Order: sequence, then C-alpha cells, then structure tokens
Amino acid sequence: MPAAHRRPAVLWTGTAIALVILIVASLALGAVPISPTKVVGALLGSGDPLAITIVRELRLPRVALAVLVGCALGSAGAALQGTLRNPLAEPYLLGVSGGAAVGAVVAITLGVTAAGIVPLAAFAGAVTAVILVLGLARAAGAMRDPRTLLMAGVVIGAFANAIIMIMLADVSPEKVRGAVWWMAGAVSDASWSRVIWLLVYVFIGMTLLVARGRVLDVLSLGEDSAASLGIDVGRATREVFLVSALLAAASVAAAGLVGFVGLVVPNIARAFGVVRHRALILTSALAGAALVLLADLIARTVRAPLELPLGAITALIGVPVFLTRLRRLR
Repeated sequence: MPAAHRRPAVLWTGTAIALVILIVASLALGAVPISPTKVVGALLGSGDPLAITIVRELRLPRVALAVLVGCALGSAGAALQGTLRNPLAEPYLLGVSGGAAVGAVVAITLGVTAAGIVPLAAFAGAVTAVILVLGLARAAGAMRDPRTLLMAGVVIGAFANAIIMIMLADVSPEKVRGAVWWMAGAVSDASWSRVIWLLVYVFIGMTLLVARGRVLDVLSLGEDSAASLGIDVGRATREVFLVSALLAAASVAAAGLVGFVGLVVPNIARAFGVVRHRALILTSALAGAALVLLADLIARTVRAPLELPLGAITALIGVPVFLTRLRRLR
C-alpha cells in the first residue's frame, strides 16, 4: 500500500484504539477506582452491585455524552472548514456556539426545559450567529479572509456573552454559578435522556453532512470552480451552515460551550492525508470523540476531587494548534 494511503489508515486505527482505551479509562477512573475487569463485568451486569451502579448509571452516560459532543463538534468543524476553505473555521471561533448558548439560555429563562426543545432554541441562536458573522464578513468585503471571519466571530461571541450576563442579572447566585459553569462546558450532568436526544440530533446532522460530502469536495475548490461544475454555491453553502449550526447547537444544549474541538481534529486529519470530505467528516467525528473524552478525563482527575471545566481543557489543547495554524496562514 502506498505511503499516502497508509497514513489515513494509521490515523483511523490509532484513533479507534485510543478511543477504546479512553472509554475504559473513563469508566474505571474516578472517586471510586474500578479495575478494568470489574468495569467489563459491570457493563455485563455482573459483579459488585456498587460497581454496576457507578459504571452503568453514573459514568457510562457521561462517556456517551462526551463521545457524542466530540462527534458533533468534530464533524461540524470539518464541514465549515471545507465550505469556507478556511482551516481556522469552527463553531466556537465563528460565534456559532455563543449564539447557541444565547438561544438555550433564553429557552431556560422562559421556563422551557424539555430536553428535546432546548436544542431547537439553541439552533435558532446558532443560525442567527451564522447570519451575523457572515453578514459582517461580507460587509467588510473579506468573506474568505480568515482574520476577518475570526474577528467577526469574536465580536458576535462577545455580544452573545453580554446578552447572557444581562439575562442572568436578576437570578439567584446559585443559578448564576451554574450558568457560568455550564458556559465553561461540562458533561458531569449527563443522563440517558440527554444522551438519547443528542444521539438523534447527531445522527441526523452527520448523515446530512456525509451525504453532502461530494458537494463539499467541490466547494473546497472555490466558488467559481464549483459553479462551473453545476453546483448552486449559495444553496449548498447555506445547507452546510445550517446543518453545522444544528450540530453545534445540540452540543451546546447538552454540554455547554466546548471550544476548539472543531478546529483541532480536522487539521490533524488533513495532516494525515484525509482530504475527501466524507472520510474527513467521519474521521473528525471519531477524533473529536477521543479528544473530548481525553479532556473530560483530565478535567475530573488532574485535581481530584475538584473538577475543572471541560471547555478550559479543550482550550488549553486547542489554542496552541490555533496559533500554529494562524502563523502558517501568514
């Protein structure tokens, strides 16, 4: 097999192995350490009743939620980067996640707490943020300029945070602390109901993105080339943005603001030679799941019994990658 074909296979194999190891480690490590053998037994419903309860009712939903959040953010980042032909595009930096957070907070403030409805409110906020960011970039005449898009995303993200702070001004201190923790990202409140509805959104979103993989391949060649090949560039771009916003909104509604995942994993995949967008989306989803699981494992073990915000750990991982990519773009 040529070296160019071996590298994606190595990435797939290595990421799958890492994901399995991280799943086992996440189920085994915690306030009550459980051996891998007992973890397997607990998953099968045998062994110590306490271990079964901890693994199946507490840790397994958390692991499942982290995996789904990583899949959503990784695939959304890959799609956005391909559409914009911008390696720095991702939901958090483009303000999409911030807009989704506003929509979710509005719904919760109005008393709408149904698990399946909050993501729809977050989706409305994410779509609004997409429209505003692209509108600002278009008004500046620099739609494809990474710096302009990032500046627009930062502005919209800051505006979204200001709206959230204003909405939380008259609530109790306990709710404010909870909202701030949620905005920093966390999967500690995982439940099977939350996992199930997020699974529905992620399945729909990723299916739509994978189905548009060939369109993304053409869009990544540029608007003129795509139009000459019969692609309705405007319609295809809107469709990808909407689906990416849906995935980002669902992840925000489930786990708060978790940034830089959609930036890091597609760039790693491309570095290993994954260029076709169907494969890139699936690879980014798998690597995103592993990254979020790793970040969550670090967040709850590095200063145990204290738990660090998940979004802070992903930022510590993602910011160096962002700065490296930004320097190369110069």
